[in-house]
Amino acid sequence: MQEIKINENDAGQRLDRFLKKFLKKASLSFIYKSIRKKNIVVNDKKAKNDQILEDGDSIKIYFSDETIEKFTRNDIKKRSNNFPDVIYEDENIILMDKKAGILSHNDQKNFQKNMLDMMVDYLIAKDEYKPRLEKSFRPAISNRLDRNTSGILIGAKNAKSLRLINEKIKANDLDKYYICLVKGNCPDEFFDKSYLKKTKNNVVKSTNDYKEDSKESLTSFKKIYGNGKYSLLRVELITGRTHQIRTVLKKRSYPIVGDNKYGDRNLNQEFLKRYGYRSQFLHNIAIKFKNFDDELSYLNNKTFFSKLPKKEEEILKDIFGEDIIDRIKKSIQI
Repeated sequence: MQEIKINENDAGQRLDRFLKKFLKKASLSFIYKSIRKKNIVVNDKKAKNDQILEDGDSIKIYFSDETIEKFTRNDIKKRSNNFPDVIYEDENIILMDKKAGILSHNDQKNFQKNMLDMMVDYLIAKDEYKPRLEKSFRPAISNRLDRNTSGILIGAKNAKSLRLINEKIKANDLDKYYICLVKGNCPDEFFDKSYLKKTKNNVVKSTNDYKEDSKESLTSFKKIYGNGKYSLLRVELITGRTHQIRTVLKKRSYPIVGDNKYGDRNLNQEFLKRYGYRSQFLHNIAIKFKNFDDELSYLNNKTFFSKLPKKEEEILKDIFGEDIIDRIKKSIQI
C-alpha cells in the first residue's frame, strides 16, 4: 500500500486525471476498475472517478510495491547543464529567452532539445523542483513560440501560477509585442481582423470572412522604419492564434524574411546568400502583465523585454543604418 498526500500543486484536479499522471503506465480502464473495487480510496472512503481533489486529501493505493513501481514513471534522468537564458524569475514564474531553432515543448517525433526540458533541468539544479516529491505537477510553459521564432517564453513554477497565467492569456490580459522584418512598403499603422483555419500539414489559411471551424484573429501593426523595399514592424497580438502573424502578413503580401512556410522563396534565398540567414525574422520582444490578481498581482503593469538576437541586429543595421536599434527601443516603450 502507498499513501499520497495531496498538496497545493496537485489540488483542484479530478482523481482519475491525477492517477493517470501518477500511474503513468496504467490504463484508464485499470484505474477505473481499481477505484470501483476500492483498491484506491480517498480519505479512507470509496471515491468517484471525477472527484475533485483538495489540498490535504489522502489517497491510499492498495497495490503491491512491485505493481506501483511498474506503473509509476521515472522522473529522474541524467540532467544537462544546458540551461535557458533567464530574463526574470521569482518564486512563481520564470521568463526565458528562446533562440530561433529551439522547440518550445517536447517533440515526440524527434526528441530534440526543447525549452521546457531546459527549464525543468534548471529548476532541478536550483533545488526548486523535486520530481520525486511531486505526484503529478511538472513546471510548464504557458505560451508557445514556433521553432524558428525567438523571444520570451513564460514558465510557471507551480500549479496555481500556471492556471492563473493560462486564464489571463485566454482572456487577452497579457500584452505580447513582436518585431518582424517584411518585404514591401507597409502603411505606418494598420489593424487586421481575419479568420484563421488550420488545413493539412499544419498550414494555416487566413481569410477576411468567417469559414466553418475558423477562429477570429486580431492583430495591430505599426511600422518602426522602412526604406521602400523592406519594412520593420512592431506587432501587437490581440488574439494568440497558431501562425497568426505569419499568415496575416502573407495575406497582405508582406512576407516575413526567412519564413519558409508562408514567406517568399526568392526573398529567403537572397537573405541566405547575403547574410547566411536561415531563420525567420520574427521576435517576441516584450510582454506586459495586466489585470492579474491573487498571488500574481505584483506583476501588474510590469513589462519585460527580450534583447534582439545579434544576427538580426546586424541585418537591420546593414539595411536601415546604425540608428535602427534606437528606433526599436523607442517603439517598444510601452
